[in-house]
Amino acid sequence: MSQRVRISLDAMGGDHGPSVVVPGAAIARERHPDLTFLMFGDEAVIAPLVAAEPRLKDAVEIRHTTVAVAMDDKPSQAVRQGRGKSSMWQAIQAVRDGQAEAAVSAGNTGALMAMSKICLKTMTGIERPAIACLWPTVRGESVVLDVGATIGTDAEHLVEMAVMGAAMARIVFDIERPTVGLLNVGTEEMKGNEAVKEAARLLRESEPGNLAYHGFVEGNDLGRGTVDVVVTEGFTGNIALKTAEGTAKQIGSYLRSAMSRTLMAKIGYLFARQAFQALRDKMNPSRANGGVFLGLEGIVIKSHGSENAQGFAAAVDLAYDMARHDLMRTIRDMLDQSPTSVTA
Repeated sequence: MSQRVRISLDAMGGDHGPSVVVPGAAIARERHPDLTFLMFGDEAVIAPLVAAEPRLKDAVEIRHTTVAVAMDDKPSQAVRQGRGKSSMWQAIQAVRDGQAEAAVSAGNTGALMAMSKICLKTMTGIERPAIACLWPTVRGESVVLDVGATIGTDAEHLVEMAVMGAAMARIVFDIERPTVGLLNVGTEEMKGNEAVKEAARLLRESEPGNLAYHGFVEGNDLGRGTVDVVVTEGFTGNIALKTAEGTAKQIGSYLRSAMSRTLMAKIGYLFARQAFQALRDKMNPSRANGGVFLGLEGIVIKSHGSENAQGFAAAVDLAYDMARHDLMRTIRDMLDQSPTSVTA
């Protein structure tokens, strides 16, 4: 990889498009001066925003396209209409062609996954890609996957996700042997469906040297940070993610209501506002924004569509880390030592 890291951005993606993507890129570049960007989208809209950002001076190349994927487009429709032409497709294609080390989009998740699979292809030895996210815990953060790429799974796919999640954890948390747990309805070995139990057997008996298999974990272990990596299939993972996000907003609403209810509560807030600010920062989903598409021949990061500039910058930060520390090589090296390789 060159000294600089180049990220391709789907500038038209998400609920806010360039008005969030451009300032988000500027925030990320302030943190990483070696970052440069390819921005794909409507140049007439993007150029004035870039010109207004001193932090992006000499760091952006704009590539014009008027085709953008709508947030409510069906994946098949988005691929059919935007293949080769949309800002989303061209951002992914830049990674495929070696013009960028990673792509970031806040656009339609289904369309982004479909285009990524077609344009980049899956890695050798990977059945299906997965979406991994950083999950805030009382110990810090954990990697959780899959949070919505595919519905349904088998034992081999769970093991593949364990290896890919561990590879991501090694980079993000700087841990040589991340602990991995399989999400289940209980921690006892006899519980769970056949796919989960078989995956547990493969991980337990093969004793892979690049990760430490912990065993089964339950839903309440997600917030505890019991393990560095939690593995589950996309249906369950997506429900868990949306539940956690909704709960965080619910607690925030309760706190705001309670702190403004009486004069004494307002006075108490003045004394405890630093603690409440720390709590808000910890619960703020923008801090851990960005889902990593694992298992593809290239790095693609999905930002929440409704994120602000700070949140989009967090997704760019994640792309930077994955590219700078060579996620692809780490995954390939770990797959070579995985239980599925041993049993193949």
